Amino acid sequence: MITTQTPTNQKAMTVTRTFDLLSHQLRKYPQPDCLAAKVDNNWQKYSTQDVQDKINQVSLGLRKLGIGKDDKVAIISFNRPEWVLVDFGIQQLGAISVPMYPTITIEDYRFIFNDAGVSIVFVADSSLYNKVSAATEGMSSIQGIYTFDEVSGANHWSEVTRLGEQEDPEELEPLKAAVAPDDILTIIYTSGTTGNPKGVMLTHNNLVSNVMGVVPFLPVDHRHRALSFLPLSHVFERMLLYLYVNAGVSIYYAESIEKVGDNLKEVKPHVFSTVPRLLEKVYDKIVAKGMELSGIKRRLFFWALELGLKYDTQKDQGWWYNKQLELANKLIFSKWREALGGNIIAVVSGGAALQERLARVFWSAQIRVMEGYGLTETSPVITVNRWEPENNMIGTVGPAINGVEVMIDPTDGEILTRGPHIMKGYYKQPELTNEVIDQNGWLHTGDIGEMIDGKYLKITDRKKEMLKTSGGKYIAPQMIENKLKESVVIEQAMVVGDGQKYAAALIVPSFLGLQDYCQFKDIPYTSDEEMITKPEILDKFQREIDKANEQLAQFETIKRFKLLSMPWTIESGELTPKLSVKRRVITTNYADQINSLYEGSR
Repeated sequence: MITTQTPTNQKAMTVTRTFDLLSHQLRKYPQPDCLAAKVDNNWQKYSTQDVQDKINQVSLGLRKLGIGKDDKVAIISFNRPEWVLVDFGIQQLGAISVPMYPTITIEDYRFIFNDAGVSIVFVADSSLYNKVSAATEGMSSIQGIYTFDEVSGANHWSEVTRLGEQEDPEELEPLKAAVAPDDILTIIYTSGTTGNPKGVMLTHNNLVSNVMGVVPFLPVDHRHRALSFLPLSHVFERMLLYLYVNAGVSIYYAESIEKVGDNLKEVKPHVFSTVPRLLEKVYDKIVAKGMELSGIKRRLFFWALELGLKYDTQKDQGWWYNKQLELANKLIFSKWREALGGNIIAVVSGGAALQERLARVFWSAQIRVMEGYGLTETSPVITVNRWEPENNMIGTVGPAINGVEVMIDPTDGEILTRGPHIMKGYYKQPELTNEVIDQNGWLHTGDIGEMIDGKYLKITDRKKEMLKTSGGKYIAPQMIENKLKESVVIEQAMVVGDGQKYAAALIVPSFLGLQDYCQFKDIPYTSDEEMITKPEILDKFQREIDKANEQLAQFETIKRFKLLSMPWTIESGELTPKLSVKRRVITTNYADQINSLYEGSR
């Protein structure tokens, strides 16, 4: 049970359910822009009071439609205020939200609707309305589909709020009071890399405990703005939503991933969360622009970059290094900060491993990256690197947050965690739940790791993704793939070699990076398909492989590789919505290419 601090003239309130967090903001520091999004090229802002009023209308409207405690309501939409309003509206009834990625297949939608027993679905637009209509065809359990955009022939979500407008918000109080901290807040289906999605049951207390465990390390407050673009259907951004609401941070929703760059300059946020791939793309764009420079400007750019790559949060590198870095920040890195809006206090990175070179360069540019680690099953945060340099070790995912225990299994190095953040279980799958949560309450993450200095957790690989060569050597593919992707000409990589004599790799080039390289080397660029067959291009990639191999043990080195002309995508079924590679799918799809790596051809 968490008691929030309030001014002396206000009564303290106890936060035990996620919807209490909004009441906390309303009492302590109501915002004129609690939520904001672009509508017709203007930022439409919702005050904290607007948000609470609209949430009440959603709750009352859903109640009139027959939704009550423990009923399931799905939300399928890219980030926008309506997502949040519906989410909180569901919560106040004690109903259960089932958020889904807008990018998954019709078959996955149908499976989840059936498995969860969804009654009502909220979708963003016409394309999602059509997908969900196809997925729910013949399903009598679905009572209605409501759209956030105006869609011809579809029910608009305002029909729900209009129903609620006619009701007295006081009628919600006994319904809210009946919601217990251990009640299920949401069921989040994780796609995983194989098989049907699993429904992770998270309670109000799971998320509230995670929020409160992170609060002491949040470097922003009610004076600041956040830009949100990672999907709210993923628990990472969902928890951050609740964290921002608790702290009074104003949340602005980006128009799209493509518009993030523009929105950063407009909103001038103080914080945003991201996955490493987006930071990699920002970095690659910056380096590509540096490649276009000439003369003294080019030399200055790469001098600053080299300085940045040596940065270390844990080590003072002396007066001369610090002076040079100070100059680099004035001449070069200040432009990086301007591109992010000029106000960035922190960037939170999660979802996958962040390359060390990126963390070093961004930190050197006074853009502090707080890399963390967690799972959907852990609500999600287990550890996070802090904002202060002395509590941030690059190459690790930081210390555990408050209230969370972490242990390394002495038998196989698996990371175990225990605490109030652990899920209630997998929906309707008790056997599967018992496989990951042992009798002592430890959740087995499936990740392999080690503790550095007895404080910082370092992830080394996925337990189930370890490759074993025919010589009996274990290889951690993720670590090698991250080294390969440090190259500006490599977009995606997957290491293969299970049961084989040596490790090899499938590589999808960064074709933009390759075009820049060809332009720099005066190599005529024809098509992607043709370029990856040219000897001079294969030689370039061999040099990139050799560079990565220098940092690997002999048995880990990549002996052969195959360049692919088509990227792996969520739509092709080769990536999860979190952009992790589905190894089994790719192994099946590229069986011939993989076989060729062990038949003497490249």
